Amino acid sequence: MIRALYDWTLRLAHHPRSLWALAAVAFIESSFFPIPPDIIMIPMILARPSKAWLIAGVALVASVLGGLLGYMIGAFFYEAIGAPILEALGKGDAMAAFNTRFNDFGFWAVLVAGITPFPYKVITIMSGWTGMPLLTFFATSILARGLRFFIVAGLLWKFGAPIRDFIEKRLGLMFTLFVLALLGGFYAVKMI
Repeated sequence: MIRALYDWTLRLAHHPRSLWALAAVAFIESSFFPIPPDIIMIPMILARPSKAWLIAGVALVASVLGGLLGYMIGAFFYEAIGAPILEALGKGDAMAAFNTRFNDFGFWAVLVAGITPFPYKVITIMSGWTGMPLLTFFATSILARGLRFFIVAGLLWKFGAPIRDFIEKRLGLMFTLFVLALLGGFYAVKMI
C-alpha cells in the first residue's frame, strides 16, 4: 500500500495542477497521510528550477495549515481520531509519559519533527492533545517547515538532479545531526 501511495505521489509531480496536488499532500501529511510532500516537491523543482521558491512556499503554507488540523484533531477529537492515528504509527504506548514532558520541550519537539524525518503528524496531534500554546505551535511550525522545504528547494535550485539522491537518502540524517548539535550547544551553554 505504501509503495502504491509513493508511486501515486510521483505521478502527481508531473500533473498540470501539480502545485494543487503538492498543497493537498503537504496539508494532509501534517495530520494523517504517511507520504511526505518532498516526494512531489523534488521532481517539481527539478522540472522547473525557476519556480523552486514558489513550490517551497506552497508546501510551507499547506503543511502549516495541515499542522493546525492535526493540532485540532489532538485538541478536540483525540479519542475518536487522534489516538487511532497515533496507534497506527506505533506511538500509542508512549502517549501518557510523553504528555507529561511534552510541553516542557514543546518548541523543540515541533522544531525537530518539522525538520527531520520524524512523523510531523505525531507532533501536531500531540501538541493539541497536550494543550501546547497555539501561538508557540504555529510559530515553530512555520520555522521548522520553512527550514525543511526551503533548504531542499535551495539545494535543488543550486545543484539540480545530482543533489536529489543526497536529499532523498541523507538530508533527514543531516537535519537530525544538526538538531542534536544545536541541542548539545544549548545544553553546554546552560551548564557553563
